[in-house]
Amino acid sequence: MKQGLFITFEGPDGSGKTTVSTAVTKRLISEGYRVLYTREPGGSRIAEQIRNIILDPQNTEMDARTEALLYAASRRQHLTDIVLPALKDGITVISDRFVDSSLAYQGVGREIGIEAVMDINRFAVEGHMPQTTIYLDIDPDTGLKRIADRKFLDRLDQEAASFHHKVYKGYQEVTRMYRDRMIFIDASRTPEEVIEEAYMAVRSLLDAAETDG
Repeated sequence: MKQGLFITFEGPDGSGKTTVSTAVTKRLISEGYRVLYTREPGGSRIAEQIRNIILDPQNTEMDARTEALLYAASRRQHLTDIVLPALKDGITVISDRFVDSSLAYQGVGREIGIEAVMDINRFAVEGHMPQTTIYLDIDPDTGLKRIADRKFLDRLDQEAASFHHKVYKGYQEVTRMYRDRMIFIDASRTPEEVIEEAYMAVRSLLDAAETDG
């Protein structure tokens, strides 16, 4: 059986990753495509428990390297529990975040360094990287205005604006590093416009893979 595609959605807080990626998945499934939505951190039982530790607003004393290691641990469990089995069964996996998030948030936002964080994640993912990443681009100030109305702000949401600006710079660097697998979408537009463009991009990838197969 032909292996499924591994597609990730990335972008700063407020870019609409969850809204867009879930909407795209639902539409594709309704049209008969074999697609699975999942998220990071979390996505499986143990990985979700690690997510709760990472994002708990009370864990303000968490060390930056501890945070990076916990993300990598959650990612590893999620990969082995959800992503790899689905791909093996020929199902396309759409993941809301993956390694790129750690490079931007911990590598640059926490100032650990992209290469240091990548080293942790090389061990965690063993070379399993997405074929394509849909990058939803939005400036940090606009993104922060969007999340301000959320009923619950997790530990990272509550970080200072300066942190989110560093994360955005991190994403700029990461998207340059992995330009060949990036599809850039302007996320400052209406949700409907962003969802439509993302849907068309993912559907084209699936149709091309089917043709190649």
